[in-house]
Amino acid sequence: MSETKKRKVHTPEYKAKVALEALRSGKTTTHIGQEFDVHPVQVGLWKKSLQEQAKTLFEGKRGPKPVDAQSQPERLYSEIGRLKMELDWLKKKSGMSPS
Repeated sequence: MSETKKRKVHTPEYKAKVALEALRSGKTTTHIGQEFDVHPVQVGLWKKSLQEQAKTLFEGKRGPKPVDAQSQPERLYSEIGRLKMELDWLKKKSGMSPS
């Protein structure tokens, strides 16, 4: 029986490194494939994937994120409750009667 070859599993970091090298350098995909021991077609696919997904890196808007209108009242009520408990505790410790 012939010995079966196992597939290589590359990490995302390794794929990014190869794809960036393909984008940056003027080398051919064949040369980069030989250098990183990856098939040239795979280098091309990783390069294309990187180019397509690069535009989504900067889509997020700057500034504060929109606040969910549903969670805002709950958060405020819980904050009021916490502050009321702290105030009652401080009044008790200082000798003032709690309201």
